[in-house]
Amino acid sequence: MQASPQLALRQAKEIDKAIAGGKKLALLAGIPAAIKDAILVKDFNNTAASLILENFHSAQDATAVAKLREEGAVFLGRTNLDEFAMGSSTEHSAYKITRNPLDVERVPGGTSGGSAAAIAAGECVFALGSDTGGSIRQPAAFCGVVGLKPTYGRVSRYGLIAHASSLEQIGPMAKNVDDCEIVFDAIAGQDPKDSTSVDPEFPISNFQFPNIKIGIPKEYFGRGLDKDIKKAVLETAGKLEKQGVKIEEISLPNAEYALPCYYIIVPSEASANLARFDGIRYGKSEKAENLFGVYAKTRGRGLGEEVKRRIMLGTFALSSGYYDAYYLKAQKARTLIKRDFETAFEKVDFLLTPVSPFQPFKIGEKINDPLKMYLSDVYTISINLAGVPALSMPIPKAKVENMPVGLQIIGPHFSEKNIFHLAKAIEQL
Repeated sequence: MQASPQLALRQAKEIDKAIAGGKKLALLAGIPAAIKDAILVKDFNNTAASLILENFHSAQDATAVAKLREEGAVFLGRTNLDEFAMGSSTEHSAYKITRNPLDVERVPGGTSGGSAAAIAAGECVFALGSDTGGSIRQPAAFCGVVGLKPTYGRVSRYGLIAHASSLEQIGPMAKNVDDCEIVFDAIAGQDPKDSTSVDPEFPISNFQFPNIKIGIPKEYFGRGLDKDIKKAVLETAGKLEKQGVKIEEISLPNAEYALPCYYIIVPSEASANLARFDGIRYGKSEKAENLFGVYAKTRGRGLGEEVKRRIMLGTFALSSGYYDAYYLKAQKARTLIKRDFETAFEKVDFLLTPVSPFQPFKIGEKINDPLKMYLSDVYTISINLAGVPALSMPIPKAKVENMPVGLQIIGPHFSEKNIFHLAKAIEQL
């Protein structure tokens, strides 16, 4: 974590004055927090872990950060990520590799690996992350903390350095479910600066535990899933069933298309979003003999390999003659995936799945094989494609390879409060 001692001390002194003056304290007054370095913090270095933004200072806060300021949170620093939030291990940062505090030979997950690691290491009480295809939930699972990917539009994306705009969401990460819910309540809500955000008073259904029905998607428990992770998740479902919860196997028949669909849509949107970092409009500029040379040198030296790979893939998918064959077809597949979830939630209240098919891998193990790296998110990306909320939490007392096991709770749109309710019940099992 890149510390910001001056900002933290200034905020802490303001809280001390409020306490000494007997003033009413805000919800998060004095609580130490960390912010993923893709979410803007005013007057602070905001790099998105990229050399092309190494000297960029934001003139304003992201809306979620501004809301945390209003609630009195103390910002200890910025957390590392995969460059421009592209990766699954936080090994793709232009600065340093982040290690998992539970086993320093393993990755903390990505792209919000720095936020998850900071919480697991006890460096902060909570953190903000962003989730495009599992980037909150997967590192939360790898580091044994709790992380929520909200419904698309539930939390303002204003001030989030854009990667794939139709998928990504800012969300809270914390040590336990209660803390995660408190932070979510602080940052959720409609924002006039973000046209995709929605009214916070959107009607939310209530339920009484254990009078609920949980679906187990059979496509999430097939080939490729570690047998011990599968056992831990199904044992948790069994414990809930003993409490009176109804458990039912369901099908998400288009789940197999989620990974290829995601890796066409995401690079396409990324190639459009990152076009601005050309050394002219944004980013540092390298000198050259002509304009093309400026572009070539700036982007060639300022962007990492994974970012270049995705820009090239996205540009190809959007190019003339290939748009219909790739991007349009991926969007049609996305519609089918979304319908799968809508159909499922007509039958059940929640879905219960693993977060990752395997436990956190060793640093360097998958760095040179992008396809194996992409499989880290195979159980999380469909949630972003559908726009529904999902929470990652460690299964109580479960260990595989001496590491915590991540459990994913998925709910229908705007069911975050019910997801928290169920997660608290699981914490008590």
